[in-house]
Amino acid sequence: MNDIRVKEYGPAFGERILVAGGLIIISVLAWAYTIQMARTMGAHTPAVGVMAEHGVHHLAGHGAMHSAITPHLTAWGAEEIWMTFIMWAVMMAAMMLPTAIPMILAFTIVNRQRESGGVIVQVWAFTSGYLSTWTVYSAGATIAQWGLLRAALLSPATLVSGYVLGGILLIAAGIFQWTPWKDACMAKCRNSIGFLLTHWRPGYMGAFRLGSRYGLYCVGCCWLLMVLSFALGVMNLVWMAALTLFMLVEKISPAGRFISRSAGIGLIAWGGWMLFG
Repeated sequence: MNDIRVKEYGPAFGERILVAGGLIIISVLAWAYTIQMARTMGAHTPAVGVMAEHGVHHLAGHGAMHSAITPHLTAWGAEEIWMTFIMWAVMMAAMMLPTAIPMILAFTIVNRQRESGGVIVQVWAFTSGYLSTWTVYSAGATIAQWGLLRAALLSPATLVSGYVLGGILLIAAGIFQWTPWKDACMAKCRNSIGFLLTHWRPGYMGAFRLGSRYGLYCVGCCWLLMVLSFALGVMNLVWMAALTLFMLVEKISPAGRFISRSAGIGLIAWGGWMLFG
């Protein structure tokens, strides 16, 4: 099944370029919004001095952007909860959509063979299904952020946990990299053609459900890595970029399992240093 050659499914080259280009544009826009949120946060919190040392400066015209990333400085109401959820949803799209591009392109190939019509609408249905799972995850992350702030386990100014919680989260994420759950979920992500042929459903709703199913496996293997945002900074752009690259390599590299477990050892050591160093 893994030996199926791409050209046997043969979607038009222009069609593949259109899909890949659209995904890249959406990813870039999500990253641009996330970067602007991080810069605005740096301009409006006591962390501004630290941010400025890294070349981050004040932005004019904050408006709703300020509300999106600074509800932790005030009492939470419906608007603050909503804007925090939007912050997380955009962050998840920025980080996770690039890692899903190989699977989405594989879906384009398989869909071209199995469906009589064009593939563009089905591709965006699949992508929407995938992002819907991370949107649900964003709702959970919003609740977690609220709870950690209420429990005084997260800095209201920087959205970073203390050494104890941070170390525990790092060690937990490192251990998770070695679990059968991680391996089972990652196996689905690494074998894109096999996953699609096994779980295929026709039509637009079938594409959405297939994307949602893939998203569930993706959440299953990466959710704890995302929780590390609370340990290293919810708007830490360096961490976000590094994690995005790591998750992409973890999925597409032939040595993905070795990379996952090696990273697990590193996270455990890092967490131990935070707790006992």
